[in-house]
Amino acid sequence: MENPTVARNYAEVLAALANEAKDLDGWGVYMREVADACTTDETLRAFLGSPRVTVAQKSKIVGDAFGKKMPAKFVRFLQAVVMHRRQSLLQDIAIEYLSLVDEMTGRVHARVQVAREVSDARQHEIAKDLGRITGKKVVPHFTVQPRILGGIIVRIGDTVMDGSVARRLASLRQKVLSRVAQ
Repeated sequence: MENPTVARNYAEVLAALANEAKDLDGWGVYMREVADACTTDETLRAFLGSPRVTVAQKSKIVGDAFGKKMPAKFVRFLQAVVMHRRQSLLQDIAIEYLSLVDEMTGRVHARVQVAREVSDARQHEIAKDLGRITGKKVVPHFTVQPRILGGIIVRIGDTVMDGSVARRLASLRQKVLSRVAQ
């Protein structure tokens, strides 16, 4: 992250505006789209980074490009970012904004590893169970890892809950070896 404090400050302003508009998640989608476009579109990145184009011209183009697709206050926010020459922070602002919205809404993301694909109903059950355990709304991100053999491994932040068959077998092996060594 280029400058996390500045990005966080911009994200807080954006969150206040989005909260006022009662659309935290919608503005998150807009911010992610703009940040992704700035990252993947070489022409846009070159345009925004060009010292030959004045900030006033950049601001006008941003207004014209997004004005009809996004709320006016959101577009003015983007223009303010450009006017303060902080367009290189758009990706960092998006990351900070999404993190801030998660905090504000009591939402956490969980990386869930399973041995094989699970049905949508089972994914919903797992999310519900994790929500009950954490006391928060859990957004699970599932990945299939056949090496765990069965069960589930969940990572939420720094917390790891390992209910995998592979771990249970390793633990059982360790117990057997320690008894044999006695």
